[in-house]
Amino acid sequence: MNTLDLPNPPHETRVVVAMSGGVDSSVVAGLLKRQGFDVVGVTLQLYDHGAAAHRRGACCAGQDIHDARAAADHLGIPHYVLDYEDRFRDAVIDKFAESYLAGETPIPCVECNRTVKFRDLLGLARELGAEALATGHYVASRPLPGGGRALHRARDPGRDQSYFLYATTAEQLAFLRFPLGELGKDETRALARDLGLAISEKPDSQDICFVPQGRYSDVIARLRPDAARPGEIVDLAGRPLGRHEGILHYTVGQRRGLGLSGREPLYVVRLEPETARVVVGPRTALATRRIRLDDLNWLGDGARESVRDLPVAVRVRSTRPPRPASLTLDGDGAEIVLAESEDGVSPGQACVIYDGDDPRARVLGGGTIRRIDALSAKPLEAA
Repeated sequence: MNTLDLPNPPHETRVVVAMSGGVDSSVVAGLLKRQGFDVVGVTLQLYDHGAAAHRRGACCAGQDIHDARAAADHLGIPHYVLDYEDRFRDAVIDKFAESYLAGETPIPCVECNRTVKFRDLLGLARELGAEALATGHYVASRPLPGGGRALHRARDPGRDQSYFLYATTAEQLAFLRFPLGELGKDETRALARDLGLAISEKPDSQDICFVPQGRYSDVIARLRPDAARPGEIVDLAGRPLGRHEGILHYTVGQRRGLGLSGREPLYVVRLEPETARVVVGPRTALATRRIRLDDLNWLGDGARESVRDLPVAVRVRSTRPPRPASLTLDGDGAEIVLAESEDGVSPGQACVIYDGDDPRARVLGGGTIRRIDALSAKPLEAA
């Protein structure tokens, strides 16, 4: 058994590495090459490479494609750049805009991993005769006793990317490998220097790749120029407090930029696309303990029908640690009841489910937040 838990020795094993042009994926390619694997690097060009030609801090366009090619040349491995721009626009960018205009706060990185990377690229890796597709994500994958693989949080909680990979299916996990799951970022950069990679000190990407400087509204306005519908900003009772130029400029939990004054700070509590209203209220109005999930991806053991009031830990934002909750699965979705209230839970975001709050916890799955119920003591105590 080799270091990737594959049946054949490295010199007989082809592995495709998804190379984004960053330090992490380049190190993965270098490590596997050093271990004797037949490594093939593949980079996806996902969006307007002309507009992004000189912009660093994103992946899959312009300078980053150049960096991936240079890293592959240095390592002495074949490297291919594939134009997936149409696929990315259809599967990720258009869906992102539609979700935002529906009053949601989507996570395009989840959709990109689910479709373009772990569906389309994985299929290509198989066509190339690879036995695995390796990436530079900070997440761990371990064999299960009865076959298949389980997804776990990375060793370094500060680098853990399991929140963005919850939609990976069991079939995909069997083919995927994540060599950096047991490393910290400092260790990865040290390996990059040891491998002689010129990008060893390259900064990490920060923004969503097709949203420079995090200005979502600019992207949506370009994609849907007629979508900005002015409307009212109202309080919880429906009383008008002001006007806005489109709900695409707001997200649940937002405080700044409302243009309102009052005796206490006001936050966006919900967005109503049907009436083009932005509803605001005090911070206490953001609290919720009950969440409905749709499009659930279940990676846990056993039949879904048997999961009732299962103690779990969940993350409702990528920047928040897992919190205790109970889980009930039904149909294609799930009901989550949090042990303590969370603020700013937003439809369109992901809720990722773990088997506990341990730093190395297993990912049981996750789904898209579709409905949140405002904090209500009586029914929740009864539950």
